[in-house]
Amino acid sequence: MSKDDYDGPILEIENLSISFFTRLREIPAVMDFSCTVQPGEAMGLVGESGCGKSTVALGVMQDLGVNGRIVGGSIKFKGRNLNEMSAEELRDIRGSEIAMIYQEPMASLNPAMKIGKQLMEVPMIHEGVDEKEAYKRALEVVTDVRLPDPERMLTSYPHQLSGGQQQRIVIAMALMANPSLLILDEPTTALDVTVEAAVVDLVKDLGKKYGTSMLFISHNLGLVLETCDRLCVMYSGEAVETGSIEDVFDKMQHPYTQALFRSIPLPGADKNSRPLVAIPGNFPLPHERPPGCNFGPRCDYFEAGRCDATDIKMGKVSGNDRHESRCLKFNEIDWNAPIAVGKTTEKAEPGQVILKMQNLKKYYEVAANSLFGGAEKKVVKANETLSFEARESETLAIVGESGCGKSTFAKVLMGLETATSGRILLDNNEIQEVPIEERDTKTISSVQMVFQNPFDTLNPSMTVGRQIIRALEIFGIGKTEDSRREHMLELLDLVKLPREFADRMPRQLSGGQKQRVGIARAFAGGARIVIADEPVSALDVSVQAAVTDLLMEIQRNEKTTLLFISHDLSIVRYLSDRVMVMYLGHVVELGSTDQVFSPPYHPYTEALLSAVPIADTSVKKKHIVLEGDIPSAMNPPSGCPFQTRCNWKDKVPGGLCDREVPPMKTLADGHQIKCHLSDADLEEMEPVIQIAAE
Repeated sequence: MSKDDYDGPILEIENLSISFFTRLREIPAVMDFSCTVQPGEAMGLVGESGCGKSTVALGVMQDLGVNGRIVGGSIKFKGRNLNEMSAEELRDIRGSEIAMIYQEPMASLNPAMKIGKQLMEVPMIHEGVDEKEAYKRALEVVTDVRLPDPERMLTSYPHQLSGGQQQRIVIAMALMANPSLLILDEPTTALDVTVEAAVVDLVKDLGKKYGTSMLFISHNLGLVLETCDRLCVMYSGEAVETGSIEDVFDKMQHPYTQALFRSIPLPGADKNSRPLVAIPGNFPLPHERPPGCNFGPRCDYFEAGRCDATDIKMGKVSGNDRHESRCLKFNEIDWNAPIAVGKTTEKAEPGQVILKMQNLKKYYEVAANSLFGGAEKKVVKANETLSFEARESETLAIVGESGCGKSTFAKVLMGLETATSGRILLDNNEIQEVPIEERDTKTISSVQMVFQNPFDTLNPSMTVGRQIIRALEIFGIGKTEDSRREHMLELLDLVKLPREFADRMPRQLSGGQKQRVGIARAFAGGARIVIADEPVSALDVSVQAAVTDLLMEIQRNEKTTLLFISHDLSIVRYLSDRVMVMYLGHVVELGSTDQVFSPPYHPYTEALLSAVPIADTSVKKKHIVLEGDIPSAMNPPSGCPFQTRCNWKDKVPGGLCDREVPPMKTLADGHQIKCHLSDADLEEMEPVIQIAAE
């Protein structure tokens, strides 16, 4: 049968159950899962980590490893049952009819082989075409995925490409065989927002061009809204709600879907007047699932004796397009009832200035050919004349793509690096040239950091309590071991962890719990300034809300200054008082949150705002896709750092953007923008994000 003869559903998964077998027990990873993908349809699979969404994808690929087995149900591809195919039949289908794009592009590329050769292999192996034809198709598909200079790309090795370019090559490779089904497993998690926006745009266009059906796995509801026609929400191994994007987003019929939406910072949420509502409790482990409804113990509508009595099947929601929910009470719940608002708080008034940076520069010298010790040296300008101040009780967000210098500036502030020039004043004392080993205890305990990945910052062989007590010892807090232990237990109370966690090892904690221990340790010495470097990006949405809420509460009680480094502008809008936008080492915009999120913008801020996926069907966004990749800090462009990707450059006469770094100009109320655009041009800017009137 040729690819075009089949006109039924491309993928039909019916009552699928997948288990993994260990020496001790069978661990059910997916139970009673059904979903159908029609030709040309994009289906989103959404849920938190551990809910089984990647296991479903591996089941479709028949790649469950030694311990995984399909223990019930069937997966049909174009009407044929994949479970019953021989290894040879599967090999024919994989890669040519079903292609998969993974989260980490380098896992799919051969580092020792040129890109062109890797792409040409696909049609040569699967379709037996000759080299000339294969090269022609490789060139076409590299052009399709909007890579610059396609001929040069084909002669490059993977390591010569940026992450976004590598991911495009992987997408090109998947499309080479013109598959009927494309499975994308979190394909943009490792990429910057602007690159992510371009890749998502690309996937949508290519889906239309090639008529490919897609299964898009993500934990980001905003991305699914932008890429898919339908979605399926998973919780703890089961599908709990499925339907069209509009039905599930606007007419949700499952308590978990509702709880998920309440824990994401959508436009309109505000840390003081409309705080996020975190989902209580924790995700159940696969061998500790509750009887009846898996979501029962965390559900607002739980009814004992009914919701925990029997296994619950999917039920049809009447009137909607193939909309189903796994809830006994979905017809009884008033889904439009107003949210029971979390406790609102007064906005904290910022106090005096605690931290001041003046014209901070941080340059690194790198041997031009460091591998073979070339004589010539190159300078990496990681931070270029940073100036700002931060006050007590204030949250200053620092946003920008990777490589913009956010983390370098954090290292200089912590004393892990010293500044090249400029001043950093902490309570009017200069600290820019004092490395951490020479700082006094008070300075060290005053400036603390919460890192992105909670797994890397805890000692795996030391109990949680001991790690916090060590911090107290270093900061010289508490006279006796007993007083320190008491203080440690109070810190666990502060981050809302049960006191018995003091005796647990890090491996017994979930990601969100580990991050709380990191926060407790940062506040052990009464930190005045806490640098939070992407503190929630490694956590699930429901946990994110709880951790950001916790940071805010501690900040209010302790009057801490929070420097929040992030590329997620939704969270920045929700919790920051002021925002500093960085690009290639420069501060390009600085102002209050309201100033930065409404026009006039720096052209880069405008593109960043347009790139953020928002999980709200009432939001209309101006569509801006940046061309080209972020330049290297080792070889920055002349003039304005952003001029190589700027959509407004034509408005500035005489090639000024190419020649001169723009001055920082101050607009109304202290709003600063580093741009050559005239005030009249800035005034003309329209809002990027608009919320449709109800």
